[in-house]
Amino acid sequence: MKRLILLFILLFSFGVFAQSTEYSIVIKDIETLLPIENATVYIMKTRQTLITNKEGKVTFELNGASNVQVSETNYEKLTLRWAALKEDQFVVYLKNSHNKLDEIVVSNENPQKTLQKIVANSRQKLAASYRLKVYVREFFLLNNKYSYYNDGLVNFQFSVSQKKATTTLLVEQNRSYGLLEADISADLMGYNLNNIMENYSNLKYFDVLLDSKTKKEYSFTTKGHPNNSGYYIMSVSPLDNSKTALDTYEIIYDPEKKLIVEFSVIIVPANLAQIQENEQIGSKNITGSSVRVSYRIDGLDYYLLTANEEIGYDLVLKEEIKNIQVRNSFITTNFNRQNFTYKESDVFKEKSLFNKKNKILTKYWDISGFTATDEEKALIDALEFKL
Repeated sequence: MKRLILLFILLFSFGVFAQSTEYSIVIKDIETLLPIENATVYIMKTRQTLITNKEGKVTFELNGASNVQVSETNYEKLTLRWAALKEDQFVVYLKNSHNKLDEIVVSNENPQKTLQKIVANSRQKLAASYRLKVYVREFFLLNNKYSYYNDGLVNFQFSVSQKKATTTLLVEQNRSYGLLEADISADLMGYNLNNIMENYSNLKYFDVLLDSKTKKEYSFTTKGHPNNSGYYIMSVSPLDNSKTALDTYEIIYDPEKKLIVEFSVIIVPANLAQIQENEQIGSKNITGSSVRVSYRIDGLDYYLLTANEEIGYDLVLKEEIKNIQVRNSFITTNFNRQNFTYKESDVFKEKSLFNKKNKILTKYWDISGFTATDEEKALIDALEFKL
């Protein structure tokens, strides 16, 4: 009888200690006390990566103890000891680096040649065999009103084909809420998750800058990063007399490792005004476009960390013009060098998560790398209610 009681106590104790605990961390600037968006929170025990939202917040579950690393390009990196963390919301303050002025970098090498080497080396490092667990989400607006939302926890298996990264997609969980009108739903379905991920990994956004026919239409300026002595910032803008080059680039890179850390591609309002509108039915006239992508350098490992895209355009229909805006995000939560074991039937071959029925096993959206803000939660709940 005593043995049974002892066994019960042991099993009960194991169950108690095996339970995961939810933690919330808010990252703020120590001087302004404002939240820091897009800071990286890395759980060292599980190797899980989280990205702070507009409120500077991340939420995660953990069984046991783990130190936590917090970093952002403009701030000093900080490692939090587990003993200092609390189960409820914990605020972390980061100090701005202020290492040096953003002085212009003088080099004998043509900046286009420098960019070519950085892109080539980054592509080579990204073209490897590994897998990423990624939280993806998409907001859709029709005439400035939120009409549709989807997100999912997916796995990308990377392989190399002709020196380029190719991906295989497997979906763990997903959900879709809201309604789409028949005349625009097909247009939305153009977002192919594999294509988007391969574009990030193969750095397709730089093809136009490396093209000998168009690269002369840009001006290049390289400066030292004002808050991180180890990085340079290359700014690339279209010249005033440029006829086709409209995007403005900012590239943060490590000059020693020759690897891209972050980049953005944005059509600024002045360049947007140069685009001539097409009145033909079915045409899309761009009203806004931005892409922001970051990568993680962790020893020998180099992979996509986050990507955020926003695009807006007027869709010309027979009797009216509808404004469409789409915001999608990729957040890598785990990196692993080991390949998946899967069946061909497990592979998701459709373009968008919209084409897959809802599969909800856990509240993955709360702890999968990116915590929705209170405003976003209200929007998602409202769209769910529509169903």
